[in-house]
Amino acid sequence: MKVKMLSRNPDSYVRETKLDLQRVPRNYDPTLHPFEVPREYVRALNATKLERVFAKPFLASLDGHRDGVSCLAKHPKSLATVLSGACDGEVRIWNLTKRKCIRMIQAHEGFVRGICTRFCGTSFFTVGDDKTVKQWKMDGPSYGEEEEPLHTILGKTVYTGIDHHWKEAVFATCGQQVDIWDEQRTSPICSMTWGFDSISSVKFNPIETFLLGSCASDRNIVLYDMRQATPLKKVILDMRTNTICWNPMEAFIFTAANEDYNLYTFDMRALDTPVMIHMDHVSAVLDVDYSPTGKDFVSASFDKSIRIFPVDKSRSREVYHTKRMQHVICVKWTSDSKYIMCGSDEMNIRLWKANASEKLGVLTSREKAATDYNQRLKEKFQHHPHIKRISRHRHLPKSIYSQIQEQRIMKEARRRKELNRIKHSKPGSVQRVSEKKKRVVAVVK
Repeated sequence: MKVKMLSRNPDSYVRETKLDLQRVPRNYDPTLHPFEVPREYVRALNATKLERVFAKPFLASLDGHRDGVSCLAKHPKSLATVLSGACDGEVRIWNLTKRKCIRMIQAHEGFVRGICTRFCGTSFFTVGDDKTVKQWKMDGPSYGEEEEPLHTILGKTVYTGIDHHWKEAVFATCGQQVDIWDEQRTSPICSMTWGFDSISSVKFNPIETFLLGSCASDRNIVLYDMRQATPLKKVILDMRTNTICWNPMEAFIFTAANEDYNLYTFDMRALDTPVMIHMDHVSAVLDVDYSPTGKDFVSASFDKSIRIFPVDKSRSREVYHTKRMQHVICVKWTSDSKYIMCGSDEMNIRLWKANASEKLGVLTSREKAATDYNQRLKEKFQHHPHIKRISRHRHLPKSIYSQIQEQRIMKEARRRKELNRIKHSKPGSVQRVSEKKKRVVAVVK
């Protein structure tokens, strides 16, 4: 009788020290793993459930303002420094790591309408209701010195927005018209206007830095070329746009926050149709800001919530709200792409995680590997009904939930009315217009 002996070498499976990883022998032959897919499905389901369990995005509240926060600005060199302007004319500089206000300036009489930092981070600019543009040092005054602006420009009209060039000592303001200023001069280099309505926001393109975009109260979004000192073209929408934001990775893409509860992503080369309509808010969208990666953006709304949208999706992937948060006026995505800040009516600046269930702090290599594995599993099974339902579910305040239901009924009624009109008209007399083309009234060049 022949006996076969099993022999195992301990060196192949015993750890040398307790810090070593366990060696797991694995045969990759698919015929030996008949239950691999069901096992992975259960793991993906558990990972999706745990993601919702650990989704705690709120981090901190920076309070100290005595009036509603009207604008926010990021420091171009320091991740921890944030500037905020309030409706009582006060500007505060915050340290996010300490979560403290490190400096206060009574900058203007009335609202601070806009705030922006210089590209080198040594100074910042503010505009307010008192018709002035002021430049301030980023560092506080020395001992014994008074808090005074470096430069003050007195204008003829109220300025409603400001933005600084990304590479040169040039900034732009808006109000009755778009003015381009040199930092060393007290009069604008050039003034550009197209129409006669007040302009609410102006933004420089971060890649093609000579391009600007602005939005006016007569429903226009106007694009300008600083080299020619003339407007290029404009698109007229159904309702007024509050602000725009350029994609930091694609020079020709920008997103507009509109009064009709939607956001519109445009390609500036073809303005007659938006690339994507982002729908989920139930009130006017007041501000929008892109993540540094250019793959997502965050929007602030009058409905007391902020939402995170992927650029290529029409629905939001996250909605953040608290009981105390009121109408959200401004929002910013930090330069490391990890956090979101929002300023609202009730005088608070709130700090949120960009990824709601992300674990903060230093991760071990095993934690990173487990996170990556779970992420791949969730992507693999993302279209399965059970997993899809769990990952999409969000608790909403009653006010937002009831408005969503109401708007769903209204949208269905409009669709039914349009179908009935086509059905009972002469064939071909009533053309069906796509949802994207409905929103654009005209493009003027």
